[in-house]
Amino acid sequence: MEASQGDPELETVERIREESKPRVEELYATHAQGAVRLAYLLVGDQEIAQDIAQEAFLRAFGRFADMRKPNSFPNYLKATIVNLTRKHFRRRGLERLYVERLRARPAHGVAPPNVEQQQVVTQALLKVPQRQRAALVLHYYEDLPEYQVADLLGVSEQAARSLVARGRKTLREQLGGVRP
Repeated sequence: MEASQGDPELETVERIREESKPRVEELYATHAQGAVRLAYLLVGDQEIAQDIAQEAFLRAFGRFADMRKPNSFPNYLKATIVNLTRKHFRRRGLERLYVERLRARPAHGVAPPNVEQQQVVTQALLKVPQRQRAALVLHYYEDLPEYQVADLLGVSEQAARSLVARGRKTLREQLGGVRP
């Protein structure tokens, strides 16, 4: 507590930490097995389940002092595990899509990329207005459908289609009519 001497707010935080240590240890001992079991049933992998349970405890303990009802800890922990599980599967789905994209690209027999042409296209793209450029990059580079482009840009799907079309036209003009 040396670092907090003189600062009443830091002293209060330190006191709360010290006072809550036995309670945190008790909560961990009581709920750790159930947390791992819940995570395992949701993900089907013991190691991932342990990681998710640990992350859930860290998040829950980080919020412990802010909990209005300390009795709600088990429910908060379960909700955190469910949310972390969703995050895990969402990340795994994105990783799978990325790997599939890489597999779809031919590995051999393809000419190496024309770096000079890529630089020309990149420079032309940087001259496209920002919203059009964002729509183009999301749609073509990130390979997102127009409804996701619309969602990310906070516009309607029709507006996203329009931004992509206008962006293509502007990019074509920047390139002097040459298709990228």
